[in-house]
Amino acid sequence: VQLQASGGGLVQAGGSLRLSCAASGFTLYHGGIGWFRQAPGKEREWVSFISSSDARTYYADSVKGRLTISRDTAKNAVYLQMNSLKPEDTALYFCAAALGARKYSTWYRYVREYDHWGQGTLVTVSS
Repeated sequence: VQLQASGGGLVQAGGSLRLSCAASGFTLYHGGIGWFRQAPGKEREWVSFISSSDARTYYADSVKGRLTISRDTAKNAVYLQMNSLKPEDTALYFCAAALGARKYSTWYRYVREYDHWGQGTLVTVSS
């Protein structure tokens, strides 16, 4: 299993970026994908999740209405469209895969529930 995140860069506040997560070794029908971010000196925090079975989407309150997660099963890729970016969105963004079932709701918010991680892509938002 491999995950390759890309699409990060430098953007001004209010701008947009689209992150991509290319998955291999499994299909998106068998693995939910989460996006996390980690700013310097801070813990890794959950941003968004798309489920494997029905592509249901979930967002952290801090990004709701500005970020949109989606997937392309033909390409086995997940995307994170980021609009109205703010300086506080600056972080290293990771995609991660959770294979198999989990037994409690909101499990997707937790780093420990993910089996595989990509290498991260840096997003820098200037003010």
